[in-house]
Amino acid sequence: MRPFLMIKTLCNVKVTCFTVFTISIISMRSNRFPSNPDQPVQWRVLLDLWPYLLEFKGRVIGALLFLVAAKLATIGMPFILKHIVDGLNAEDPTAGLWIAPVFLIVAYGVLRLSTVLFGEIRDLLFGRVTERAMRRVGLKVFKHLHALDLDFHLNRQTGGLSRDIERGTNGIGFLMRFMVFNIVPTLFEILAVATVLFFQYGIGFSVIILVSVFVYATYSMKATDWRTKFVREMNTADSTTSSRAIDSLLNYETVKYFNNEAFEADRYDVDLAKWEQARRRNRLSLFALNGGQAFIIAASMTSMMLLAASYVQAGTMTIGDFVLINAITMQIFMPLNFLGFVYREIRGSLANIENMFSLLKRKPKIVDKPGAAPLTVEMGKITFNNVNFHYNEQRQILNNVSFEVAAGNKVAIVGASGSGKSTIVKLLFRFYDTVSGQILIDGQNIQDVTQLSLRKAIAMVPQDTVLFNDSILENVRYGRPEASDDEVREAIKLAHLGDFIEQLPDNWDTEVGERGLKLSGGEKQRVAIARTILKRPPILLFDEATSSLDSHSEKAILDAFNEIAHGHTSIVIAHRLSTIVDSDLILVMHKGHLVEQGNHAQLIEKGGAYFDLWQAQQKESE
Repeated sequence: MRPFLMIKTLCNVKVTCFTVFTISIISMRSNRFPSNPDQPVQWRVLLDLWPYLLEFKGRVIGALLFLVAAKLATIGMPFILKHIVDGLNAEDPTAGLWIAPVFLIVAYGVLRLSTVLFGEIRDLLFGRVTERAMRRVGLKVFKHLHALDLDFHLNRQTGGLSRDIERGTNGIGFLMRFMVFNIVPTLFEILAVATVLFFQYGIGFSVIILVSVFVYATYSMKATDWRTKFVREMNTADSTTSSRAIDSLLNYETVKYFNNEAFEADRYDVDLAKWEQARRRNRLSLFALNGGQAFIIAASMTSMMLLAASYVQAGTMTIGDFVLINAITMQIFMPLNFLGFVYREIRGSLANIENMFSLLKRKPKIVDKPGAAPLTVEMGKITFNNVNFHYNEQRQILNNVSFEVAAGNKVAIVGASGSGKSTIVKLLFRFYDTVSGQILIDGQNIQDVTQLSLRKAIAMVPQDTVLFNDSILENVRYGRPEASDDEVREAIKLAHLGDFIEQLPDNWDTEVGERGLKLSGGEKQRVAIARTILKRPPILLFDEATSSLDSHSEKAILDAFNEIAHGHTSIVIAHRLSTIVDSDLILVMHKGHLVEQGNHAQLIEKGGAYFDLWQAQQKESE
């Protein structure tokens, strides 16, 4: 009876291993954050990913060969185990007869080791394919997002967008690893085992295997479709929560200004409550799915073991055959159980990848015309001819605006808020296209030249300067990334940042914080001015560039402006009229109309809208 006890112990160990494996998979499934599955399954995504697989053909072929080798080793182990058991269970074993079982045990160990090693080599070979695909797609999406128009970025939610990109990129890795190396090999193994069982043990075992697989797959798909809405609700709540948190943290100063920490926390908690409820629903639906799958697997294995036990009692099967049936059934259901998890995740990954690829399919509204030539700036003359523009048809922003900025002149644009001043700058940068009319630079329509060359010819000092979370030196260098340290320091000196930087503990290498939060408004503005000085393009734009400066700094910056603007065409959007009295031309905007133009003396003498603005500001100063 000792050999039989050994067999019983061996079977118990196998069952225990299978139980531990099943529990770990269920735990992993319940802890893993599900992707966002959508209806229908986006199988066409595989065509979009195919080119990335072809980049490493040799690695893919090698990985597939090791995959086949691993599966053959896996299928061979139960048959070797059968012969080991039959040899050990012989009625009159002799010393000579133990040689074969020992050899088979060694072979069994070699096959088990080979299964693991072949799988590791397979993953090692294919890992680079997956990582390179994630890198290529991630870079492509990043570039495409920068190519999209300003309108898209004004309406996007940064937190939700970043989460979509993260899920899509991770989905590529999951899809390429598990679909190629789990679903197809598992189906192959099921068919191979069912065929072997049919020819060696009869149709009963094959029918149980095939029916179990069919019922399991059908239940998994139906249950997955049912719980899709719960997963979608959870992912929507997660994206909303993430967007809320990021939006609040990006506006940290505004929250502090209005003492709205509690208000922000309450709003965030409302989103978290929705997320908690969605997670609970998802967890309950996952319990139903896992429970049904576990029942199907338990019923199938019980049926297989009962049938095998009846054959052993009838004398038509040996103990080794019983162990083989037990082992091969567990080998089938172990990947089959994992297949349910993989199917659900692949379904979600396909949807997440599709969401990311939908960003790539989104066409920017502002594109270069076919064959667009680079802009050639010789003089820097700017002309607006009957320009009309609106963001939506219900509200006209610019109405038949026409003016001319002579080469090398300084032109100021003034007017009340909402009069269209900043829109003129956005149109000149071609963040938007005019509804009608033309914008010319040295006689070239900006819609006929490349956007890259257009924006290379213009430098901008915005009213609200946003800096990168880097050093002051690198933030200034951003104006011309290839500039040397000496050139950057010279630009900093001209922007009157030198004295301020010398007071900092790390001087040029001082980190400015996210969005430049460690610097004051005036300091950030001077960094932006230094960027513009470093770029030194033929056309300069200043959008209320001195609005955050004190009177002393303002005068110093204006002197620097006059110095760097000499010989350059410059447009200044100004609120304080005292800063633009030396302009060659002043344009007065009112509700989208250009109502006056001329120099300071001419407009004062005229006694119109500009005169009224001047008088009002003089009274405020007094």
